[in-house]
Amino acid sequence: MFKAKHLSEIQKFMEKQGLPGRDAYDLPTSKVTFPDGGNYRMEIAGIEHYSNFAAMMDEAKKVKLPIHRAICTVGGSTYMSFEDMKKLAKHALDEQVELVMVIGHRKGWDVGSKEMGYCEGVPQGPRHRGCESISYWLEDMMRCLEAGIRGFLVYDEGCLRLVNQMREEGFIPKETIFKWSVFGGQTSPAGAKLLSELGANTMNPISDVSLPILGAIRQTVTMPLDVYMIIVDTFGGMFRAYDAPEIARVASPVYFKIEPGTSEFDIYKPWVSSAHHDDLVRMKVNLGNTMREIVERRAPELKLSAHGPSDLTLPVVD
Repeated sequence: MFKAKHLSEIQKFMEKQGLPGRDAYDLPTSKVTFPDGGNYRMEIAGIEHYSNFAAMMDEAKKVKLPIHRAICTVGGSTYMSFEDMKKLAKHALDEQVELVMVIGHRKGWDVGSKEMGYCEGVPQGPRHRGCESISYWLEDMMRCLEAGIRGFLVYDEGCLRLVNQMREEGFIPKETIFKWSVFGGQTSPAGAKLLSELGANTMNPISDVSLPILGAIRQTVTMPLDVYMIIVDTFGGMFRAYDAPEIARVASPVYFKIEPGTSEFDIYKPWVSSAHHDDLVRMKVNLGNTMREIVERRAPELKLSAHGPSDLTLPVVD
């Protein structure tokens, strides 16, 4: 007859697997940084139109805030023309900003309305249904790669494994990077370790991740963590400006992820005007500037990476 193991035995087994037995309630200072020694960087989400990137850079120069990464076409890259993608890639290369594209095809575009329902669809996230959905998604990625873009959001573990194999075998450019999405729902050291083994280059935990959990994840993996500092109302609406110094200290290297609004479904519909997103992205830059101010006031020893660090994966333009 099997006898249940004691909690302490379970925790010791976890530690043998390279995982902390408990979350990091002592909030240890991370021993990891970006290659340039930086503890934190800025990530702006919601470059839905080419004009939004220009507005973001204009505002960033006004307030002298380095922007390191832009998350683009959250509504789906299929809504951006190939010519605009090429212009975006060229501008990002000139400005030394890393681009991560959110691509379609995905579950919200697929047949089967129950897949988006609250009983079954929501817990599944936007993972793919069948082989056709995967192949359409990959076809859209190929279109972006041809335009020169080299960073992509991934929210399906099976697809992450597949694209990593493509990268290793040279089926796609070897410099391509993959960012794990919040919609993948991973927020534990075990999940972070799995994603790292599957080939993720950076990870976005769920929006309400605590400092002890961030500390435990950081004890397990070295890849950057992309942490929501402000998030849309339907994700909880939290604004963690005064957590910024501790998040940078405990989770380093970390991207401060800035995404205010009502809901992603509202603000990222493709028919929302480019002028609306121009104004919204300027506000996002100024929120990032406020977070920098708070970190510099309370923890001036923490380093914000300068503009254009050499380890960014930039677009490749002919």
